[in-house]
Amino acid sequence: MAKRSGGLRFQPSGGEKKPQIPTGKKQRLSIQRLANDGRGIAFLDNRTWFVEGALPGEDVEARVLNARSQIVEARTERVSVVSAQRRTEPCPHARVCGGCNLQHLSAADQLELKQRSLAEQLSRVASIEPQQWAAPLSGPEFGYRRRARLAVRWDNKARRLDVGFRASASQDIVAIRECPVLVQPLQTLLPALLTVLHELGKPQVIGHLELFSGTSEAVLVRHAAALLPDDLQRFTDFAEAHGVQLWQQGEGAPQPLDAAYRLGYRLPAWDLELAWRPGDFVQVNAPVNEAMVAQALEWLAPEAGERVLDLFCGLGNFSLPLARLGAQVVAVEGVGEMVERARTNAEHNGLDTAHFYQADLSKPLAKAEWAKDGFAAVLLDPPRDGALEIVRQMTTLGARRVVYVSCNPATLARDAAELIGQGYQLKRAGMLDMFPQTAHVEAMALFERPA
Repeated sequence: MAKRSGGLRFQPSGGEKKPQIPTGKKQRLSIQRLANDGRGIAFLDNRTWFVEGALPGEDVEARVLNARSQIVEARTERVSVVSAQRRTEPCPHARVCGGCNLQHLSAADQLELKQRSLAEQLSRVASIEPQQWAAPLSGPEFGYRRRARLAVRWDNKARRLDVGFRASASQDIVAIRECPVLVQPLQTLLPALLTVLHELGKPQVIGHLELFSGTSEAVLVRHAAALLPDDLQRFTDFAEAHGVQLWQQGEGAPQPLDAAYRLGYRLPAWDLELAWRPGDFVQVNAPVNEAMVAQALEWLAPEAGERVLDLFCGLGNFSLPLARLGAQVVAVEGVGEMVERARTNAEHNGLDTAHFYQADLSKPLAKAEWAKDGFAAVLLDPPRDGALEIVRQMTTLGARRVVYVSCNPATLARDAAELIGQGYQLKRAGMLDMFPQTAHVEAMALFERPA
């Protein structure tokens, strides 16, 4: 067999390929504007640079995190020309922790960024603007997060336990001593919990911890193998000393150390208490959640006895307040365990006008027994990938009013375009600041179909 020639070189049809920028390279940049995710944007050598921790008008030295084709991702290491918008981050971990990426920006500027992001998505994807913009719903800047997950990893080489949050754009763990976005009860627990973790005889079995604060405080220990008896006792002593519920999770569902544990959260404006368990979805920001529910009910404006459909209902966060107002609520969720808990929540709150069903919400709904009589209004709160299949069916459900709660403006805009195509009008839209100090945007939109 003839030996292949290794001497031939072919020029790509697009011309000479640019040299790749190595990870770790430092580069001086002038920041032009902010991207919707809060990163600064700079332009250099026909490449677009997205720079964490940088603000418009700043000159920075940034370290390359990743480079591909015309896009470079980097992190600010030094600021030589400082923007007037910049503030000192309240948290000592802010520049390395991946949890908060906007602490260097004021609360007002954060709201402006998120509002612009929502408006741009609606305009660019759906070519629409609401007839009326609602004021942003916001709460405390800090001390708002009632649920958090702590990463735990044993470094066998260094014989060290790392406990904290993931670093930005990395699987590394940033060891934390404090976290000012946590609600105060969880901030108070954190030092003692860190002490327990560092005293464990076999920390290798711990996968992560979850912290919860509601009607009670709780700690879930996720472990890959059984805890040593002494280690379980350390956790038990910690829980008893601090009045905390202790939950464990191995291969199955989370289990309480004491079967009598009850964990939940309240919606005081409607005199409601909703039970939940670790693993259930629950909004992490209680004040903004309450404001969100109130605004959704105001926009839906259900009359007594009116049939309202609540899709992706979860534990009944919207369903039960709707029922409290006198609506006849049909609530649908894809996860069977959540449906059962929502039914129990309705019973415990003395509500018999909310009825819960399990269904695959990616499939046609109009033929379902619970949908045959139609609805005056629909509320939906889907996950990040949106609810395109559902909004395609909206006119078959008969709804004249639709309130769409979104955790992703891009899929909200996509689904809004579908609703507009069915004859709905975008009456109102507004931003929900569920996650201050981050670029995460939640939104609510009201659609109406003329008679």
